[in-house]
Amino acid sequence: MPTPDALMAGNQTDQTIVCYAPTMITTNGVWQGDNPLDYSLPLFILQLTLVVVTTRILVFILKPFRQPHVISEILGGVILGPSVLGRNKIFANTIFPLRSVMVLETMANVGLLYFLFLVGVEMDMSVLRRTGKKALAIAVTGMILPFLAGFAFSYLLHQDTQTMNQGTFVLFLGVALSVTAFPVLARILAELKLINTELGRIAMSSALINDICAWIMLALAIAIAEQEDASLASLWVIVSSAVFVLFCFVVIRPGIDWMVRRTPDGESFNEFYVCLILTGVMISGFITDAIGTHSVFGAFVFGLVIPNGPLGLSLIEKLEDFVSGLLLPLFFAMSGLKTNFAAIHGGATWAYLILVIFLGCAGKIAGTLIVTMFYKMPVREGVTLGLLMNTKGLVEMIVLNVGKDQKVLDDESFAMMVIVALVMTATITPLVTIVYRPARKFIPYKRRTLQMSRPDAELRILVCVHTPRNVPTIINILEASCPSKTSPLCVYVLHLVELTGRASAMLIVHNTRKSGRAATANQTQAQSDHIINAFENYEQHAACVSVQPLTAISPYSTMHEDICNLAEDKRVAIVIIPFHKQQTVDGGMEATNPAFRLVNQNVLSHAPCSVGILVDRGWSGSRMATGTNQVEHHVAVLFFGGPDDREALSYAWRMLEHPGIFVTVVRFIPEENATAAGAAAPAGGGRRSRRGSESRDLSVDLAVEGAAGLDYRGRNKLDEEIIRDFKMANSNDDSVSYSEIVASNGEETVAAIRSMDRGHDLFIVGRGQGMTSPLTAGLTDWSECPELGAIGDLLASSDFAATASVLVVQQYCNLELMDSPESPMHLDENTQLNRPSPEPMTPVDRVLTVDSSPRQF
Repeated sequence: MPTPDALMAGNQTDQTIVCYAPTMITTNGVWQGDNPLDYSLPLFILQLTLVVVTTRILVFILKPFRQPHVISEILGGVILGPSVLGRNKIFANTIFPLRSVMVLETMANVGLLYFLFLVGVEMDMSVLRRTGKKALAIAVTGMILPFLAGFAFSYLLHQDTQTMNQGTFVLFLGVALSVTAFPVLARILAELKLINTELGRIAMSSALINDICAWIMLALAIAIAEQEDASLASLWVIVSSAVFVLFCFVVIRPGIDWMVRRTPDGESFNEFYVCLILTGVMISGFITDAIGTHSVFGAFVFGLVIPNGPLGLSLIEKLEDFVSGLLLPLFFAMSGLKTNFAAIHGGATWAYLILVIFLGCAGKIAGTLIVTMFYKMPVREGVTLGLLMNTKGLVEMIVLNVGKDQKVLDDESFAMMVIVALVMTATITPLVTIVYRPARKFIPYKRRTLQMSRPDAELRILVCVHTPRNVPTIINILEASCPSKTSPLCVYVLHLVELTGRASAMLIVHNTRKSGRAATANQTQAQSDHIINAFENYEQHAACVSVQPLTAISPYSTMHEDICNLAEDKRVAIVIIPFHKQQTVDGGMEATNPAFRLVNQNVLSHAPCSVGILVDRGWSGSRMATGTNQVEHHVAVLFFGGPDDREALSYAWRMLEHPGIFVTVVRFIPEENATAAGAAAPAGGGRRSRRGSESRDLSVDLAVEGAAGLDYRGRNKLDEEIIRDFKMANSNDDSVSYSEIVASNGEETVAAIRSMDRGHDLFIVGRGQGMTSPLTAGLTDWSECPELGAIGDLLASSDFAATASVLVVQQYCNLELMDSPESPMHLDENTQLNRPSPEPMTPVDRVLTVDSSPRQF
């Protein structure tokens, strides 16, 4: 039978007759003398494997250049096609013979059908109703100018030998140049961390409008192209397509809503419902193909009628990996097999190609820039928006393939437009990175550490969560931070989600909390819901606490940028992030995800405030209630000196305000310093507990130390000051225990820590960054996790007998600059720690504490 024109240009397909053997599906085996490549199923498996492997290799190679997957998929097809490997006739006739193209085309279109269904599911049609005039104007002008450029350029490309009339050619070329790929743009914005900015929101809204208009024009172009001989037929195609769309929204949508209502909250959807919907995709594709438009149009419209919520997430979760990872690359491979760069002849044609790329990009940028200037947006933002709107992807490739199949585009025009799509999309990320570099203004706020925070002002904490397992201990730590009317607690809860390119991860920002349903069918969404519900429940039952949940969707390699930017934007005093290991049943510690460790290390290096790494071993007892029946919790601080240890002590000092917290401070002193100070003996390790046991008054320790510790205090002035202030403030507090331990080396330090009471629920220690002390000599050589410091690593190790959680604190590294005499925050002898000058709360700060809706940035 004659093969379609959509085959490799290297084979004269219009003049070739290929005979198919219907029975040659599976082979009898090589031992029977059969060649597997002579049979359709083994050949298809080999082709599919080759396409997927080539695409994955290109994804890996192009990942450092931050290229979207669509670039790798198109390039993979081009490499396998007649432009590169297909130039070898043996390879082309063996791996991609003409008789196999029908099977490949069919499977590629099935994959395309379901992928466009998923694209329709992803789209939130309610966004169109909320779209502002600015996004609408950008979308319209961003389509008109490139369309006019395509109209002008079509006269250069259109050949007299082409059977299609000039009007149809203009329509196809204009749609191909003016379209913006919404799914690809969403992933580029997430990669560039612009998706939650005002610029990103405008780009997404404009791209959504552009995508809908492109589909309408595509349906119109197909109707005209397929029915050029019958003028009334085109009109019937358009009318029947409109009737199909109306039927989907009027009849199909209520039926799907009925399925959603029939499913109890929190339960997965009936398999019959899911199967019915997946079958509906095929039926929709059949109907639209039968009425004269492309089958993918029906699948896309059917996806649009799926309501946002757990049903859409469930369908995406079930289909996305198989369709996007396995079947969709076949479509791009077929596009590459149709692309023959050798068909572009002459220098003039290549000059036309460069001109097309320039005019297409310039038209988008110019149209967008006109609108942005009208709305008085900066020119740089206008240019950036114009670049982003040049994103090409699946819709353009569909337009080009349909145009080639309908003989609207010849081999030369098709190859040129494929190059245009590749160049435009590939250059967007680097160009936007160069053009749009929003200079992050340094936010001058003083309360970057707990030590410098005022006790009568709001304390802001950013807690990062990977999984719900970290939530209980973090909530207990927040409760122990003692929120009060004079010092309320503002908590920003950041759920960290890896950006994998999957739509289900992107859709977390459109979560189903608006409808009050839990999307248990999607693991990421379910975890996000559980995390947010837990913290909001804590906010409802705790006094003086405001919680704002957010979601960071980012690659692990750059996730620290989201964390640090949010910490600075919200002016938090400390970031608490979970350790990358968790406790096992037998009490050991195992790594959950090695990438978490990279995130922690990067946060420690770049944080604009203090950082606490939480080694979560649980928090004994129930969550502390605010009533009279308090649950006692014991916190131990190991103080070795330095800014990190001072920060750890400052946090424990704040916890003392809570009536259910008992704090034990153990200060370790090097033997030579203790000898010089006359402090060879402990300075008083007793405590007067609330249960009535006797202890030594801490004021006695202060008097002894004040009489004999001048030399030691001179060498460690800041440490001595905070210890002195702490002891003076809590000298009569029976919930405080203070002691000093003298050690000469790391071995004695370890022995002293191991001998401590096992009744503690939480250890707070400093990381000890940049500190050298004989107390920790030799410990760093054996550290498994240097980011915890020598003492933190010891407490977090599997062979440490204690079952208490550990909070390893690093003070904001530039705090020492504040202690210089030139600094307005210089601490002299008359300055009391924890009491910097008042800083007024701006109105913006107060607004940020009210909005508790989850959001992505």
